[in-house]
Amino acid sequence: MSKPLEGILVVDFSQYLSGPSASLKLADLGARVIKIEKPGLGDECRGLFFSNLVMNGESSMFHAVNRNKQSYKADLKNEAERQKVYNLVKQADVVMHNFRPGVAERLGIDYDTVKSLNSEIIYAELSGYGKEGVWKDKPGLDLLLQSISGLTQLNGNDGAGPVPIGLAVVDLLSGAHLAQGILACLYRKVSTGKGGRVEVSMLESALEYQFESVTCFHRDGGMPTVRPKSNSAHAYLGAPYGIYGTKNGAIALAMGSIPVLGDLLGCAELKNYPEVASWFNQRDEIKDILAKHLATKDTKDWLAVLEPADFWCAEVMNWKTLFDTEAFKILNMIQEVSMSDGYKFKTTRCPIQINDGWLTSEVGTPKLGEHTEEIAKEFSL
Repeated sequence: MSKPLEGILVVDFSQYLSGPSASLKLADLGARVIKIEKPGLGDECRGLFFSNLVMNGESSMFHAVNRNKQSYKADLKNEAERQKVYNLVKQADVVMHNFRPGVAERLGIDYDTVKSLNSEIIYAELSGYGKEGVWKDKPGLDLLLQSISGLTQLNGNDGAGPVPIGLAVVDLLSGAHLAQGILACLYRKVSTGKGGRVEVSMLESALEYQFESVTCFHRDGGMPTVRPKSNSAHAYLGAPYGIYGTKNGAIALAMGSIPVLGDLLGCAELKNYPEVASWFNQRDEIKDILAKHLATKDTKDWLAVLEPADFWCAEVMNWKTLFDTEAFKILNMIQEVSMSDGYKFKTTRCPIQINDGWLTSEVGTPKLGEHTEEIAKEFSL
């Protein structure tokens, strides 16, 4: 299947997770992504283990986010090697990095330098807190951004303290925003021949992610966020929104009428809350009633009543349970990729479909510098 970004060359200096997650999106859409990696360690994510799982000698995180790319090894502090990279940049459509402010300048790949080499370049940079201000040199690590941005005050039950999301959500959001900006500039470049500069900070991405709650905060006169005392899934939504234990598992309930829910579940106490305002103002007591009632039967018993009535609900599953369902298998969401040495691993595919086709690729992760000679010859570096 022909992919939309075929013929687009991306020179990627980014490391760790945020920037590489953006270039992964571009690669899956058909772009050729060449990672520029320093000799020795390369992208430091190669040795950044977020679990004790080693895959072919390197981090599982690195493999998950850097498949479908090529690796060119170069020491940017070496003049001769930097000139070779410059020759590659002259032929690129996109240059991207996620260094702290000032690092790109020291390495000689700042915007002004790159634009002088290639006037039509799309230059994309991702930072932790922006390139100006007193926070610009702070480390842009996901947990730190979750904490600073207020995101941790939205999760968990009231009184539980700050609760982070158990994924590098700010890394991935900022990477998605960077990819969106790059795609917008690619469209303009094709239309007008004009390049552009795309800038995204993790802090701004984390704040935009909370647009609903931030809007409520300002409309509410800056009142503090109050999470539900139990079964919390959203700091601002009223009952029944949350996850509840059942006799043999758990069930998730989204928005819906409390009296209607009472009828469906056979819980007379819930009929005492007919007013929508009470679902917010008295959500803790409603949730307490629900929690006790739902614990009396199995999940499938409740689903058998709620789903035919189109009440928004779902069984709470783990990966094993989900992956065994027919609904998941139909998606073909897991693909197997292969490295040049024959090492294979399973990972997720791109979730985007184009013309009824999935954006899959069998190309695994590159070894450090694996494509250096090939790229040097092809691009006359």
